[in-house]
Amino acid sequence: MAALRAHRLRAFITASIVAIGITALVGILTSIDAMSESITSTMTRFGARSFNINNVKSVERRGRRSSFDPITFSQSNLFKQMYRSDAQVSLAVNANFNAKLRYLNLETNPNIRVLGVDENYLIASSYGLAAGRNFTPEEIHLGMPLAILGSDVLKQLFGARYQKGIAVGKEVNIDGSRFKVIGELEKKGSSLGMSGGDRMVFLSIRKTREVFQTAENNVAITVLSKKVENLDVDMAEARQVLRRVRRLRPNDNDDFSMTRSDALAKDVTNQLSMVTGVGVLIAVITLLGAAVSLMNIMLVSVTERTREIGLRKSLGATAKAIRNQFLVEALVICQIGGLAGIILGISLGNAVGHFLGSGFIAPWFWMLMALIVCVIVGLVAGLYPANKASLLNPIDALRHDG
Repeated sequence: MAALRAHRLRAFITASIVAIGITALVGILTSIDAMSESITSTMTRFGARSFNINNVKSVERRGRRSSFDPITFSQSNLFKQMYRSDAQVSLAVNANFNAKLRYLNLETNPNIRVLGVDENYLIASSYGLAAGRNFTPEEIHLGMPLAILGSDVLKQLFGARYQKGIAVGKEVNIDGSRFKVIGELEKKGSSLGMSGGDRMVFLSIRKTREVFQTAENNVAITVLSKKVENLDVDMAEARQVLRRVRRLRPNDNDDFSMTRSDALAKDVTNQLSMVTGVGVLIAVITLLGAAVSLMNIMLVSVTERTREIGLRKSLGATAKAIRNQFLVEALVICQIGGLAGIILGISLGNAVGHFLGSGFIAPWFWMLMALIVCVIVGLVAGLYPANKASLLNPIDALRHDG
């Protein structure tokens, strides 16, 4: 420690290089753990009992999307009528992704998503009501001009004046059409940094198709099973019903896709495992650079302290004692850098986790791995300079002019 204090700047720079590598390792992997927790909690809110039916296949590895003919409004309604399971079927259609709402002289940003839904959508998609009520089947069938607003929409529209229930009963203007607000949604939270679930306005699916020319004739169907155990049976029944609705022959392939909610989480988690590998590779490369730098600095230290080594040997220090001195110095520098890197990595990783809405992550496994890696780096980087120092001839060392 006295030797490190005597060369503070050199020790600080070396420890900083190690800290950067450990920060990369712990920070990236903590961030990935936070992403996984955010995805898991989001899928828990969505519920593991639901599955989705639409005309778009999953995005392929290279980012390509493939789709079938749209599921029309009439087909989705026929499916809902024919589906005999005790599961709940909900329908939704996109109307606008950048709508603007106005109330008196107040207005939102033009980034509100408008969705036409039926009476089952809130339950099937795990939306809760903070105030007001849901649509009734009669209101959906008649296409009443009613709206349910998301929490971010309410905050944009009313700002500091917002109180729970303030919008219920009021009329708002959505892209030139007037709608009466009957409900306010609870905050759904964010996933992967996106809070799109709170920038939503829900309208009657029939009214949406009447008012918005941009409303797609491509209905997304969500089915919420009564029990998790029924999910596979309900999916099989839904597949057979939709094949009849789409008039497919027995030898025709499905022209629609069915996706379980928990399958989405698994897909994203699998993608995150690839990111984990990249993160570990970046950290390893950084730590290799730190090891080379540490070895170089330790060799410089041996050269600068040649007379000290000669003096210690002349006073009876063994080669083992000299080797251990320099080896311990390298280990201490690595551990100081490692501890600093762990603290920085956890801080950065949890900053990402806070942004994603997940809780505090303490990656104990990666913290332990970081300390072990620091020991290995210290041993590898310090062994050669320590051996070189231990093999110096004391007489030649005392004559050194460095």
